[in-house]
Amino acid sequence: MSRFINLYKVPLLLAILAIALYIFFGHYIARSNFTTLILCYGVLFSISYALIEKLKLNFWFLVGLGIVLRFVFIIAIPNLSQDFYRFLWDGRLLAQGINPYLFTPQQFVENLPPKYILGNWASETWSSINIMQESLLHQGMGSLNASHFSNYPPINQLFFAIAALFAGKSILGSVIVLRVIMILADLGILYFGKKLLKKLNLPIKNVFWYFLNPFIIIELTGNLHFEGVMLFFLVWALYLLFKKKWVWAAVLIGVSISVKLLPLLFLPLFIKYLAKQNKTSKVFKASSFAMGRLFLFYFSIGATVILTFFPFISSEFLQNFSATISLWFQNFEFNASVYYIIRWIGFQVVGWNVIGTVGKILPILVLLFILSISFFRKNQTTQQLITAMLFAVSFYLFFATTVHPWYVATPLLLSVFTRYKFPIVWSFMVILSYSAYGKDGFDENLWLVALEYIVVIGVAIYEIGISNRNLNNIAEQT
Repeated sequence: MSRFINLYKVPLLLAILAIALYIFFGHYIARSNFTTLILCYGVLFSISYALIEKLKLNFWFLVGLGIVLRFVFIIAIPNLSQDFYRFLWDGRLLAQGINPYLFTPQQFVENLPPKYILGNWASETWSSINIMQESLLHQGMGSLNASHFSNYPPINQLFFAIAALFAGKSILGSVIVLRVIMILADLGILYFGKKLLKKLNLPIKNVFWYFLNPFIIIELTGNLHFEGVMLFFLVWALYLLFKKKWVWAAVLIGVSISVKLLPLLFLPLFIKYLAKQNKTSKVFKASSFAMGRLFLFYFSIGATVILTFFPFISSEFLQNFSATISLWFQNFEFNASVYYIIRWIGFQVVGWNVIGTVGKILPILVLLFILSISFFRKNQTTQQLITAMLFAVSFYLFFATTVHPWYVATPLLLSVFTRYKFPIVWSFMVILSYSAYGKDGFDENLWLVALEYIVVIGVAIYEIGISNRNLNNIAEQT
């Protein structure tokens, strides 16, 4: 024991300091206290960097520490985001057999008659919903969230319902259930991430830039955002793709989409990977066998998504769900980069906010970019495919009108399997977005937003330049 302590003296001291800071972060910091928040986060990030990159620690030591740090939050109510109140609301409705997509919490509180029931298995009526602490959940989620229809896909709703089934009368109990789900998902990412890194001949320690990253621990485990669950199914699917188990990979991608819609961005990128390009021609060609494989792959994804949505499908659902999704492109603004520049130009030229118009154009630009790298970039190896996915989601976020901190989890995990590190930098810089939540209310500091993206985009351009230079040198040598 003494030998172990002597050997791991510095890592143990850093681990104890990290535990203390996470306890402070999870139980005592308010998001309006930006100075304390960013100082604490900076120290935690420095500790993670030392543990991952500098101290060459045992794999299982880092795994154990990552698990302990997550359990620090186990009984903490999320303090940086109020979205979890809406998760609990939707889950408790679904557990009662009530379709959460067909009305807003505000409508429910205003005594909307309970005419939307999923089948005949609902045993409770509107009056019984009062026992769900609906007033606390309604107040906690805020008026903005309460006034909109749910946009969380069905598998996500399933996890909300599980929390309601196990702890439907306790907000803290439901939070604990969701947090256990988050921790299990991160352990799954660790498991399949390690296996995939081995297959790609990349350093195993790369996975800890996800598993030990304070951004992931705080935003996913701490604040209960479900990007981690979505990414678990996605990284599992990528591992199965490497193993050439196309159908099961497709099913998992479909499940991932039904947790969060973001993986829809990646669907065109699989075409070249599955069909393969004819090496004797620059023109894309695929054999009839490859075309059959492509059809089965995309059919499996579509069938999985449709199957998960099927219990909820109605004309009202489609209208409400699509309307809510469009809000993220045409109404909401937060921590954007390219869009804020376009918005400023719009004010100078026409004198008003152009989000209604620009919000329709930017998704088209993103789609064109993704299609271009789908057909004009080599995506034939697993690492090339994941790199293309990284570029696709990063481009999407750079052009989005709303970029909440937890959105960065996707490029961060994908970067683990590539040579690019700018998402790691982003996972540090994104904390600057919390400067918007002051004691006097919401007010974005655009100078800090600019600093965030100047650093992140600058590092991305530098890394892409270095990568292209290396590829040119290799080509010249061969």
